[in-house]
Amino acid sequence: MQNKLIFLGTGTSQGIPMIGCSCPVCKSTDPHDKRLRCSIYLEYEGLQLVVDAGPDFRQQILRENITNLDAVLLTHQHKDHTGGLDDIRAFNYLYDKNFPIYAEERVQASLKQEYAYAFAACPYPGIPQFELHTIDESPFQIQGRAIIPIRAWHHRLPILGFRFGKLAYLTDANRIEPEDIEKIKGVEIFIINTIRHTPHLSHFSLPQALEVIRQVGARENFLTHLSHQIDAHQALKALLPTNVQPAYDGLCIQF
Repeated sequence: MQNKLIFLGTGTSQGIPMIGCSCPVCKSTDPHDKRLRCSIYLEYEGLQLVVDAGPDFRQQILRENITNLDAVLLTHQHKDHTGGLDDIRAFNYLYDKNFPIYAEERVQASLKQEYAYAFAACPYPGIPQFELHTIDESPFQIQGRAIIPIRAWHHRLPILGFRFGKLAYLTDANRIEPEDIEKIKGVEIFIINTIRHTPHLSHFSLPQALEVIRQVGARENFLTHLSHQIDAHQALKALLPTNVQPAYDGLCIQF
């Protein structure tokens, strides 16, 4: 069975272009530089999954004509990764059941605050209905398909990346321990975040991301969560090693 990944969004928390910004990247006419908030869609061993559902979730799902979805996995609780979960209610209507969300306990606690109306004792009709599944650093399964969480750090916030067989996805991180890099080694495709050339408080710089890529040793590598502080798509692509390329919204890869 052929697995597939689509980059739903490859931008930072404010997206590109940013509101009110007139920098060359934000003003670029290249469609590769139009970046919605960071998210991926996967067809993995027959499952249809989304990792993170930010404020652009509805737009992304409609753009890719995604009409079936088995679960959403959350890397962490920041709004640019969870702000679109209200639109899960469309799948509630389609399936007539609660929708599975896989997240750490800390992330679930945040959802219960941000979407308090969805967890009310007497819920209002038509609200999203979530079925929360608790995950941690231990491997888990969805309908018998194995997924390996990867612990990393977003400044002081612990977050999760995920390994799906021959592919691993890690966003919103600026630190990963050697033992967690070992969990990624052996993949053929590795996706990692970078935000700019110089160090950043909570995201890998480009040199740092390239060093993690070197340690992982994957055949193909993609950069995501790209900000307007890094080069536009074509210029960035020209700077990178041959086995690394900037991802862009709508890019589809097989694995």
